[in-house]
Amino acid sequence: MSQLHALVVYVPLQHSEGLLAAIGDAGAGRIGDYGHCAFTTPGTGRFTPLAGAEPFIGSLNEPEQVPELRIECVVEEELLDGVVRALRAAHPYEEPAFMTWPVEGWR
Repeated sequence: MSQLHALVVYVPLQHSEGLLAAIGDAGAGRIGDYGHCAFTTPGTGRFTPLAGAEPFIGSLNEPEQVPELRIECVVEEELLDGVVRALRAAHPYEEPAFMTWPVEGWR
């Protein structure tokens, strides 16, 4: 198994199943003989669309709060670029909030 990376992404609740399927189909969440493994937590996304934005939700210069799901999973390094492309294609936001980092001590 190659280097693992953690992936965390935030998505509106109504789009979470589609996003989970898209990143899982691209290889995220593979652990041993299991696929599409993830941990999810509900929360509230907060943002203000600024000049130049084309928000999926909300209006320019108006603070917004949205029920969202935090999705956490692992991704093998060689699959990471494809998973991020799938995430961006499936996510409804113009600028999806996500982060990745190498997982230390996984062996």
